[in-house]
Amino acid sequence: MTTTKLYIVYYSLHGHVENMAREVQRGANAVEGVEATLWQVPETLSDLILQKMKAPPKADDVPEIRPEQLPEADGFLFGFPSRFGVMAAQFKAFFDATHDLWAHQALAGKPAGIFWSTGFHGGGQELTAFVPLFIHSIISL
Repeated sequence: MTTTKLYIVYYSLHGHVENMAREVQRGANAVEGVEATLWQVPETLSDLILQKMKAPPKADDVPEIRPEQLPEADGFLFGFPSRFGVMAAQFKAFFDATHDLWAHQALAGKPAGIFWSTGFHGGGQELTAFVPLFIHSIISL
């Protein structure tokens, strides 16, 4: 049986999205033939700002992902908090760094889904989150 490599890529400032990502991983790994791996996108805030925001330390058991690692996966689940109706700037910065992958259509045809945490409903965050997937010709689920 072939193993399906699922990358669960997330950003979490206060740990809420990280908790969801771990549950998503647990569920995905319960499916025979699926190998789900957690990845964090790089932090863009300084240590001083993170301290002032009372952000807990990042999970030391989850490595940071680089854009060039994405093509190794068969599919993705992307998780992030939304702020003011859009994905967190850290995740946007990560997607912005995938321009070379887009130029070579390295992610075209791969399936992906999203999950997010937000403080309100109806802000359109789910729609704006799909735009980077569409640009890469990723099949949204």
